[in-house]
Amino acid sequence: MKPLQRPRRLVEGDRVVIVSPSGPAPRDRLESGADVLRGWGLDVTVAPSAGQRSARFPYLAGDDDARAADFEAAWCDPDVAAVVCARGGYGVQRMVDRVDWDALRTAGPKVLVGYSDITALHSAVATHLGLVSLHAPMTATEVFLNDMASAEHLRRTLFEPESVQTLTSQWASPVVGGRAQGVTLGGCLSLLAGELGTPTGMPSAAGGLLLLEDVDEKAYRIDGYLTHLRRSGWLEGVAGVVLGSWQDCEPVTELLEDRLGDLGVPVLADLGFGHCPSPVTVPLGVPATLDADASTLVLDVPALA
Repeated sequence: MKPLQRPRRLVEGDRVVIVSPSGPAPRDRLESGADVLRGWGLDVTVAPSAGQRSARFPYLAGDDDARAADFEAAWCDPDVAAVVCARGGYGVQRMVDRVDWDALRTAGPKVLVGYSDITALHSAVATHLGLVSLHAPMTATEVFLNDMASAEHLRRTLFEPESVQTLTSQWASPVVGGRAQGVTLGGCLSLLAGELGTPTGMPSAAGGLLLLEDVDEKAYRIDGYLTHLRRSGWLEGVAGVVLGSWQDCEPVTELLEDRLGDLGVPVLADLGFGHCPSPVTVPLGVPATLDADASTLVLDVPALA
């Protein structure tokens, strides 16, 4: 896997658009998140569908065409520097194939921010546009609005990316020791498994440092996702594995060791990204060095250019 193109870092005065390509976000949280971004000196617009709720399927923020159109319009606006997701939930895989990716490619690079269901959008941005994106807290979520450390880590990644190139946590520990170099990829495990065989799915983890996390899953389902990645051959050639949070999941420590410990690569647990308190921002698509023994993931270059 080769490194992807890095969008430019943000500067004060840049315009950003908040979208919700998955689930609906409460309007008060949308505005609160927008206010935080404005406090960073950004010019913020909230996409129309972000605060809507589908009449047919209330777990979606407006219908599929509306969510796709808002995402496409934000990306294709030449004055917009970043597209920031309000929340995850479910719905990206319903709208992602309705986006005109040729138009987005012509529009040029932007920063994409989000995680959880947005994993499918990270995958699409990587496969269709060849761009680095940020696995990071979303603006209408509790962790962004009430956890200053997480918001600050995202702010520094956006504006001062060279200041956050070493990622670790007080809980990080090796499952399998060693060092490895590769390009970061991954996100929410269930979405990665669901993307296999689709037009936007990452074709392979070969040469990559694979980031994995998930939320509110039964152990047997996590087992199934990992087993599917193994049986499909998708994990062949992976350089290393970095595990984030398994918030509200059944105990999975032994399971993760069973499914990942025999890959013959370093595996680091509990790096502190994903559905957890104080998650760090992790760029996807950049070269990095994993040192499981030192419990660090060091980006070889800043996340943004």
